[in-house]
Amino acid sequence: MSEVAGYDYDLLVIGAGSGGVRAARMSAAKGASVAIVEDLYLGGTCVNVGCVPKKLYAYASHFHSAFDDASGFGWQLPGEARFEWATLRDNKTSEIKRLNGIYQRLLETAGVNLYNGRARLNSEHSVVITDQQGDEQHVTAERILLATGGWPWVPTFPGNEHALTSNQIFDLERLPERFLVLGGGYIAVEFASIFNGLGSNSHLIYRGDLFLKGFDNEVREFTRQEMDRQGVHLHFDTNIETIEKTDTGYQVALSNGDTLEVDAVLAATGRRANVSGLGLESVGLSLNEQGKLSVNERFETEVPSILALGDLIDTPELTPVAIAEAMQLADHHFGGPAPAPLDYTRVPTAVFCHPNIGTVGLSEEAAREQFGAIRVYRTDFRAMKHTLSGSQERTLMKLVVDDATDVVVGAHMVGDDAGEVIQGIAIAVRAGLTKRDFDNTVGIHPTGAEEFVTMRTPSRR
Repeated sequence: MSEVAGYDYDLLVIGAGSGGVRAARMSAAKGASVAIVEDLYLGGTCVNVGCVPKKLYAYASHFHSAFDDASGFGWQLPGEARFEWATLRDNKTSEIKRLNGIYQRLLETAGVNLYNGRARLNSEHSVVITDQQGDEQHVTAERILLATGGWPWVPTFPGNEHALTSNQIFDLERLPERFLVLGGGYIAVEFASIFNGLGSNSHLIYRGDLFLKGFDNEVREFTRQEMDRQGVHLHFDTNIETIEKTDTGYQVALSNGDTLEVDAVLAATGRRANVSGLGLESVGLSLNEQGKLSVNERFETEVPSILALGDLIDTPELTPVAIAEAMQLADHHFGGPAPAPLDYTRVPTAVFCHPNIGTVGLSEEAAREQFGAIRVYRTDFRAMKHTLSGSQERTLMKLVVDDATDVVVGAHMVGDDAGEVIQGIAIAVRAGLTKRDFDNTVGIHPTGAEEFVTMRTPSRR
């Protein structure tokens, strides 16, 4: 306890997601007295209803095509493969419970005090924690960190109460034979692919002309072609007008005049800062025009004793970003010399659709705007494993180079294990290596990844 300062703790963290837990552990390791408050589940969105279950379901969805591909390599299954949704769902739940336990042990080992309840700001140095029985407890801290993440948002239209969110989609009683997802971001694209791979007749509805806004345009177009080839029904420049429950499912009326009959509708239309009931108004805080909390380089809000990170602030909404911010925050406030600011321009990311997308750095469009003169190296090909399988799936790889310095400022891939491959390439882009460095690197043969170091001729300038 931080008794000398007159507070119960040096740091009180609200929210035990990836960012909050890392900030609590790192601060405690630097000698701070730390507590953390969580009212739902340890590990936050990523562990419970985000990255982890989504990736497990993505793995499951790829077996369908793997079974189909196996015959070209001489494997014959005794019969048609049969998928059991309940097995996947229940095994996923068991794995998440295991991870919840790991998070609790990490906090205990670090000496962080865990409060099970919902916290509400009471002043710039105090919170009220309400447990499941309704009992209240007042706790004070020199600094309070808000790490409550985001929460799914569903647009308003007649029947929107029938739409599921990403918090609910993993635990359906049965696999929907007819599945519809509304949205054009990571979650929408991933789940359209996942349910298609698991055997659902899958539709994606998006109001824009092409999904994954902000990604490299060629990557977006290539992904559209591959998802369409694999049987996902893509509806662009379209929105949902109404959803009506019927005896056999749901009738969805679209803005283009079409009507679809489906068994489940997922609204993957974005996430907003999870601040409901947090008591921001009691300390004079409010969300900015971006719907986020404004912070400085020390992650301090307009009230200096109250900090924020992760999905609550206007930085990439990615788990590793929240973790990196947490480590910076601990250094700023409890670790001596101030660290260098985080570089958000070269953060790698992946979309676990089918095929996967991996990307780091600038898109071709952003690089052209920033540097003017650029060189683009790209290749698309049928991967070696598909030569015997008969699959027509193709892979795209692309490097974007600043012509003046020869530095590789962007790398993009659509294909099997793109996220795994781009992680290594991200180190090179982060280090500012040149195209010459890539050219001088010996490839690993035969792999698809070697294409990143064998592209010699610019595709365009």
